Amino acid sequence: MREAMDPWTFVVASYAVGVGATATMVLWSLLSMRRAEKRRDEARKR
Repeated sequence: MREAMDPWTFVVASYAVGVGATATMVLWSLLSMRRAEKRRDEARKR
């Protein structure tokens, strides 16, 4: 039995958090951009 901590669990978890956060930011930016473009188009129609 080993008493040393296995760092790979934390490495994999940090990559998962990093990829998840990046995907969330990309989705949030995409939705914000679409809302802004919709508001711009509505303002041009008036």
